[in-house]
Amino acid sequence: QVQLQESDPGLVKASQTLSLTCTVSGGSITTNRVYWTWIRQPPGKGLEWIGNTYSGNTAYSPSLKSRTSISWDTSKNQFTLQLSSVTPEDTAVYYCVALSQNYWGQGTQVTVSS
Repeated sequence: QVQLQESDPGLVKASQTLSLTCTVSGGSITTNRVYWTWIRQPPGKGLEWIGNTYSGNTAYSPSLKSRTSISWDTSKNQFTLQLSSVTPEDTAVYYCVALSQNYWGQGTQVTVSS
């Protein structure tokens, strides 16, 4: 069964770039028909789709596109999120998800300090 695990960046300071890595086990990120996805949930708010990579392509939320980059490393079976110029509004629990299969990581807390 596919399992996903987010890295733990700890505290991130405003204006820095957030980097998160999702490590996939039990499956390959090169598998077709899987949207390898980043989703976040700010405190007290709903889930927000950030973007994904699918069959070598990427897609991003329009509200975050200018600051977001998603890539993958097939040799390590990982995909990554980079979110630049972070502010306290980017504080959230971040999840990596195999969306088409509904496999979720446990989430990692990202706190952005000003």
